[in-house]
Amino acid sequence: MKIIKLSTILLLLGGLGYAGGDISPVTDYEIEDVVVADEESSYIEPIVEEQPVVAPIVEEEPVYIAPKQPQEPVIVPKPRKKISTNGFYAGLGITGVRYKNNCNCKSGIKKEYKDNTAGIVARVGYDFNQYIGIEARGSKTNWDSDGSKVEHSGVYLKPMLPIGKSSNVYGLIGAAKTKVKGTVPHVDSEGLAVGGGVEIDLSKDTPKDGRYSRDFDGHGDQEKGVGLFIDYERMVAEKDAPIVDGVSAGITYDF
Repeated sequence: MKIIKLSTILLLLGGLGYAGGDISPVTDYEIEDVVVADEESSYIEPIVEEQPVVAPIVEEEPVYIAPKQPQEPVIVPKPRKKISTNGFYAGLGITGVRYKNNCNCKSGIKKEYKDNTAGIVARVGYDFNQYIGIEARGSKTNWDSDGSKVEHSGVYLKPMLPIGKSSNVYGLIGAAKTKVKGTVPHVDSEGLAVGGGVEIDLSKDTPKDGRYSRDFDGHGDQEKGVGLFIDYERMVAEKDAPIVDGVSAGITYDF
């Protein structure tokens, strides 16, 4: 019976092949592909829970912050106070005057007249700067050895040169009027007079904090206060004139 069935199947297959059908045997790998496809279609991907991402802990290095330094207060300089000074000064002292004159008298006898006398001298002036000033002075003698008396006054230009901060040397050149009376031949002259001297400051005046009205204040004998002076003056500086000259010394005050 089995043989009959097998024969029938073979006969049918042969007829199909004869009729142009292409029946190829199914290979093993084709069966495997079908099985794999079925398995893939029935595969359920497992659900994977996402783990939270934790950032790595990084230890930061400590940052040093310097303490704030206290700020010094800003000091706004005060406007400098204007200090007014002036160049006026005055002085008072004693003077010694010498008189000398050669007289060619009508008698032909040559006679020399001499006399020394003493008195007081006063001076006032103004220093424009440390190098130049102007001065007026006058002197009069009352003490004499031969009865002569001298009266002298004049106005002078006064060039100066500071020596350090406490003294200066100065010159005198100007016009003066000089009279000599007494037992000696009289003199009544108006003309050139010259001289020079030294001034020394004795004050302890110190510069103040401010702006001075003159930049030379404190140089030479320019500080406010008391000082000394000594000078020489040729009262009549003319050719063939009698010698009338004097040496004076005294105190001054600078305003």
